[in-house]
This record gives sequence, structure tokens and C-alpha cells, in this order.
Amino acid sequence: MKFKGSREIETNRLVLKPQTMKEQKRLWEILMLDDVNKYYLTVPIKFRNKLTDWNLQEKYYKTKIEHANDKDVFCWSIFLKDTDKCIGQVDCHVNNDKQSFVDVYDVGWYIDPLYQGNGYCTEAARAMLYYMFAECDIKKIITGAAIDNIASWKVMEKLGFCRKKEIKKVQYTFLDELTDIYVYTIDRETFLH
Repeated sequence: MKFKGSREIETNRLVLKPQTMKEQKRLWEILMLDDVNKYYLTVPIKFRNKLTDWNLQEKYYKTKIEHANDKDVFCWSIFLKDTDKCIGQVDCHVNNDKQSFVDVYDVGWYIDPLYQGNGYCTEAARAMLYYMFAECDIKKIITGAAIDNIASWKVMEKLGFCRKKEIKKVQYTFLDELTDIYVYTIDRETFLH
């Protein structure tokens, strides 16, 4: 693993930028949309109300930004190249699954619903994955998506991820009921070839 941090990455239509405080409220506003947060956050439900209050969250985001340029942080804000509008986020981070091995990562993404269905998520995720596998030399990603979050796991499949199993009853922060998820994996060799 080569720790290079989140450098700017350009695609045909997007610019993935290392995060700054400037766009954090915009990202939080996107994340607080019901269509976005229901399948993204797995923070314990008891914190749900705190997450919906920007005045409480601003401190968290400021702390996050203090580390945005650390070499072991891989988190980007997604901007449209032609308008410089922030439309979402992609990130790659150490997989917190206690059964995972060293050098196994997880990924996540979200896009403003106004911009979904245009291939932006796939484009941003592909660029991030290329950077992580080709330049940072990570070996493997294990990630998941709610079975009902069809758009997210279809992005994974477009990118070459392989569905490995189904996990029952995962608790998402903004859903009252437990949700089943698909677990996907992809390794460096598969993605780069």
C-alpha cells in the first residue's frame, strides 16, 4: 500500500477534489436527503437526531477536514467539470470488518438525486478505484449495498465487483427496520485487467 492521500482526479465530466470545508455543508445537505441517507449511514440510531442538525455536525466536519490532506485519507468531493457544482462524494477506507485481512478496503459513494441516472457515480467510482488500485496499490475491496439499493449495487457490478454473499438484518441509521445487504469484492488484478 502506498499512502498518497486524496489528490485531484479528473474524468471526462467530473473533477474529484480532496475535501475542503467549503463544500461540506452542501455534502451534508445531500446526505440528509431521504433518498440518499437511508442506505448510506450505519451510525447507531441513537445519534440520528444529532446527524440532522448542521450546528451539531459542523464540528465533526471541521475535524474531518483537518485530516483531509493526510496521506492515509482517501475521500473526494465530486464536482461537475463544466459548472464546478458539488454533487456528491466517493471514498475508500480501511474495511472495519474485524474478520478482514490487512490491506482490505471498503468504498462508499453518494450522489445528489438531481444528478443520479447520468452515470456520474460510475464515472467517479471508476476513477477512484483506478487511483486506489494502480497508484496506491491496494490489493482488495470488500463492500456492501442494501439489496433494495439497486442503483448502488448495479454500479458495483458495472465496475467488475463480484457478489459474494448476502447478509441479513443490517441496521441503517435512517431506517427503522433491519435491511439485508449484498457483499461485493474486487481485487487489484481483476479491476486493472
